[in-house]
Amino acid sequence: MTAKRNETAEQLTGFELAPNGPTGRPRTVFAVPAPLKGHGPARIISLCNQKGGVGKTTTAISLGASLADYGRRVLAVDFDPQGALSAGLGIASHDVPNIYDLMLGTVKDAHQAIQQTATPNLDVIPANIDLSAAEVHLVNEVAREQILARVLRQVKDDYDVILIDCQPSLGLLTVNALTAAHGVLIPLECEFFALRGVALLVETIDKVKDRLNPALELDGILATMYDSRTLHSREVLERVVETFGDKVFETVIGRTVKFPDASVAGAPITQFAPDHQAAEAYRQLARELITRGAIA
Repeated sequence: MTAKRNETAEQLTGFELAPNGPTGRPRTVFAVPAPLKGHGPARIISLCNQKGGVGKTTTAISLGASLADYGRRVLAVDFDPQGALSAGLGIASHDVPNIYDLMLGTVKDAHQAIQQTATPNLDVIPANIDLSAAEVHLVNEVAREQILARVLRQVKDDYDVILIDCQPSLGLLTVNALTAAHGVLIPLECEFFALRGVALLVETIDKVKDRLNPALELDGILATMYDSRTLHSREVLERVVETFGDKVFETVIGRTVKFPDASVAGAPITQFAPDHQAAEAYRQLARELITRGAIA
């Protein structure tokens, strides 16, 4: 009966039905977005996961570059003391104004800390190891959870999207990022132990939404480091879709050595290997976010 129904649908539409993607849902073709007539104010998205090595920085870099290629003005904020985002975009993070200076107020104007990257329309506010001292220095500040929001308020009208690459923890810096954001994107490695921590992260997001930032939304969960050849990856992704439903992006990022190669080169995957399927995956993610309305 099902086969006959599918055959009838194909006859009515004149097209073969799209096969299911890795998430088990029919594949969607996300259209190339139309150019914007104007720019700003930015929608701020925090990329969070308290587990390290799940693809936060890679996603911030590659998604930012993809959105920039589609004509969006993007500011990437390195909010991790490791400074991986800055390094991955080929930006020097020492002896220049950075996000730590802006948080402490030693640099007053956020525009002074913005660095242009080799990708048109993509800028970055860098970070370095100094940021690791921020939680100690800010602990006695009034409204310490809202310091990053005050910093980004100065520049949000200049951009369409601001992406905050958070450190792998749920401390004061991450709470600052969630308080400043309109949405949260959770990169999730297709591995069992990464899955276990998502519930705690969602609980933290709910607390920030309830107490500090009522406008905060979960934009979606992005499956990363997916390997369709392993049963484990497929089972973890299936479990995530069962739990979070449509909050899981249809786009899935596969595992490939091209990502570390691009990081060494200090370039986004969309520039380092533009024809690779990983680059196309991040371009699809950009189109999916725009189609969902998370980004203009």
